[in-house]
Amino acid sequence: MEQEQFSTEIVNRGLDNSGPNAGSFYFYVKVRPRLPDFLSSVNLKYVKLGYGYLLSHSFYFLVAPVLLVILGVELRKFTWEDLLQKCDLTDALFIVGLLGLILYIYLDLTPRSTYLVDFACYRPPNELKISKEEFIELARKSGNFNDAAIEFQQRALKNSGIGNETYLPRVIFSPNQKITLKEGREEVGEIMFGAIKDLFAATKIKPKDIRILVVNSGLLNTTPSLSSMVINHFKFNHNIQSFNLGGMGCAAGIIAIDLAKDLLLAYPGAYALVVSAEAVTYSWYKGNEPDMLLPNCFFRMGAAAMLLSSFRLDRWRSKYELKQLVRTSKAMDNRSFKSIHLREDAEGRQGISVSKDVIEVGGHALKANITTLGPLVLPVSEQLHFFTNMFFKKEKAKPYIPDYKLAFNHACILAASKKVLDEIQKNLELTEEYMEASRKTLERFGNTSSSSIWYELAYLEANSKVKNGDRIWQVAFGSGFKCNSVVWKALRNVGMPKLSPWIED
Repeated sequence: MEQEQFSTEIVNRGLDNSGPNAGSFYFYVKVRPRLPDFLSSVNLKYVKLGYGYLLSHSFYFLVAPVLLVILGVELRKFTWEDLLQKCDLTDALFIVGLLGLILYIYLDLTPRSTYLVDFACYRPPNELKISKEEFIELARKSGNFNDAAIEFQQRALKNSGIGNETYLPRVIFSPNQKITLKEGREEVGEIMFGAIKDLFAATKIKPKDIRILVVNSGLLNTTPSLSSMVINHFKFNHNIQSFNLGGMGCAAGIIAIDLAKDLLLAYPGAYALVVSAEAVTYSWYKGNEPDMLLPNCFFRMGAAAMLLSSFRLDRWRSKYELKQLVRTSKAMDNRSFKSIHLREDAEGRQGISVSKDVIEVGGHALKANITTLGPLVLPVSEQLHFFTNMFFKKEKAKPYIPDYKLAFNHACILAASKKVLDEIQKNLELTEEYMEASRKTLERFGNTSSSSIWYELAYLEANSKVKNGDRIWQVAFGSGFKCNSVVWKALRNVGMPKLSPWIED
C-alpha cells in the first residue's frame, strides 16, 4: 500500500480583535491530502494492462507483413516465363480475383480508424457573463447563504483560477426561486442546440446524415431523455441509434467518444454525433455546507458537439484521427466511490458533495491511467530506458518514470481548478506551454464539466498551435472515481476556425 501523501499550508489570520488574546498575531496550519508522488513507485499491473492493449491492437498490422513475406518467398520460385507458360487468361483473372478477395477480407477485418471530422463549443450570450465580485453580490442578495457560506465562496473564488467573464444563468440567484426541471431543460437545450448548430454550420452536415447520437450529462436526466430532446429539435431520421449517458461526471465526455467509436464499427460509413453538456441550474446548491458549496464556485455553463466518422474517405476532410483511448475506474474503492456524490444536506437541499479526499483519490486514478497509457504512446527508447532501470536499478532507488512530454505535443487537462492543475503539472513535470490551454480555459470559461477539454482544444486551434502530425492528449476525471484519456493525431495544420468560442464578437 502506498503511504498517504499530505501537503501543508500556513494561513495568516492577522490580529485577534477580541477575547483574551486581543491584539495578538495568530495563524493556523492546514494539513491536506495531495496527489500521490508519481515518481516514487510504479504499479506493474497497469504497465501489463497497457502492453495488453498494445498487442491486441497490433495483431492485424503484424499479420499483414508476415503474409506478404510468405507470398513473396513463394512467388520467387517462379519466373515470368514460368507464369506465362502455365497460366492462361482464366488463371490470371482467378489470381487477380483471389488477391482482391484477400485484400478485401484484410481491410474488412482490420479495425477502422475513427476520425474527428470537426467539433464546436457553445459560447453563451454576453448578458450571462458574471464576474467574481458580481457572483458574491448576487449570492448575498439571494438570501440562500449565511455569512460563513458567503465568506467560504469568496475564498474559493479568489484561489480558483477562474476569471471575470465566465457564464451563469441568473435564475439560480433569484430569491425564493425553486429550481425545477423546466429551468434545467431550458438551459441544457440552449447550450446543446447552440453547439450542434455551430457544428452543422462548420461541417455542412445535415441532421438526416447523422446515424448515431450519444449525449452525456452528469446530473440532469429527464424523461424523455436529453438525446430525445436533440432528435426532436433537429428532426433526425427514425432509424437513428441514440444513447443517453447520465451520472458519469466530468469524465463522461471521453466515455461518450469511446461508445461512439465502438458503434461506428457496427455501422461503418455512418456519422456519429457526440454531445457533452451540463446543466448548472439543476446542480446549484442553496445551502451552507462547505463541501457542497465548492461546485457552485467552479462549474459554469458550456457544451460541446463532436462529429465522428469511420469512413476511410472522410480522412481527407477530418481534423484528427483517434489513436488511443484508455479508461480507468476506481469505483471498487469506497473512498474513491464516495469522493464526489450527489446528496441532500440536513435541511433537505440537494447538491454535489466533494470530499477532502478527492485530490488524493483522483491522483491515484490519474497515475493508474497514464501508467496504462504509457506503452501505447511512449517512444521505444523511453520504454527501453524504463525497463532497463526497473530490472537493473540499485536497491531503494526510485524507478525511472518515462518523460510523457515525449509522447504528446499538446495537453488538454480537465480545467477542474487551479489547485488540481498545479498538482498535475508538478507531478508530471509539465511545462507552462503544456498547461496553457487548461489554465486559459479555466480562466475564461470556468469548469464546464465534460466539455472542458474541447474548449481547451478550441483554444489550441484559435492560436494556430496544432500542426500536421501533432499528438494531443485529452484527460478528464470525475465521480466514480474515473480517469479517462484519449489521444488524437492531427491530420493537417489546423488554423483558426470560422466559428470558435475564443473569437470575440
